[in-house]
Amino acid sequence: MEQAMRNFFLFLSKNKPMTKLAKKYGLRFGAGRFVAGSSILQAVEVIRELNSQNLVVTIDYLGEFVDNEREANEMALECVEAIRAIGKENLKSQLSLKMTSMGLDISEEIVMKNMRLILHEATKQNVFVTIDMEDYSRCGKTIDIFKRLKSEYDNIGTVIQAYLYRTEKDMDDLNAYSPNLRLVKGAYKESHEVAFPKKKDVDDNFKKIIKTHLLNGNYTAIATHDDEMIEYTKRLVEEYNIPRDQFEFQMLFGIRVERQHELVKEGYKMRVYVPYGTDWYGYFMRRLAERPANVAFVLKGVIKK
Repeated sequence: MEQAMRNFFLFLSKNKPMTKLAKKYGLRFGAGRFVAGSSILQAVEVIRELNSQNLVVTIDYLGEFVDNEREANEMALECVEAIRAIGKENLKSQLSLKMTSMGLDISEEIVMKNMRLILHEATKQNVFVTIDMEDYSRCGKTIDIFKRLKSEYDNIGTVIQAYLYRTEKDMDDLNAYSPNLRLVKGAYKESHEVAFPKKKDVDDNFKKIIKTHLLNGNYTAIATHDDEMIEYTKRLVEEYNIPRDQFEFQMLFGIRVERQHELVKEGYKMRVYVPYGTDWYGYFMRRLAERPANVAFVLKGVIKK
């Protein structure tokens, strides 16, 4: 039942007519729990509040699968504005973005132009930028772009997904770049030909890449809401005397808030992934797919309305 529900919401996440409707009607039906408003001004207020609670942030202007250059350029300019807002307000925040929002499905030339524009401003404002990972078909291109940009800029990282078979080799290749990586399980529906179909295999691989990246001496962001992975990381860093400034935990805005505060109290760096913008539908559907409890929360909100 749970897997069927997950597949259903992942299917909905790619529904373009629903995406258009969502943009038109705004943050309704519970999406406001997971999305910090539609504008950078609203997002700044959320970030400021999280910072006051000793939580650091990475902000994401929502948008993906852009299919024209004009929209890709607009997305890039919005990212530049977000970086400037972070600098102006002296917020403890980084920036996350997707390559398809920068024009990956149009041309690599457009992506590189937009990324250099963003990273130039990010360098001026001392803001770190993470390239989010998307579905398998775009994984190789995203890693190649990251490698090119990492040779030009220091303030850039990317994401590695534990559920893909290719992950171990990707990490070996990337180690030469001493990369700052966000490690995740993976949130897209993928074929068993490219991804582990069983949860246990994904979990085992997740633990493996956490250990590998930390012992390689690289900065590691462990992005998970899974207590087993959190406790595994705690034991690992204690066993190998890994300093706390070499890693951080990351969670999504609106999910497991109490756990986020517990980790802060325990002295760990806790970063909250805070999305904003009007193109929230695909992101929201994937959050519903990940945790059945999120669906229950949304249904309660709808009934109350």
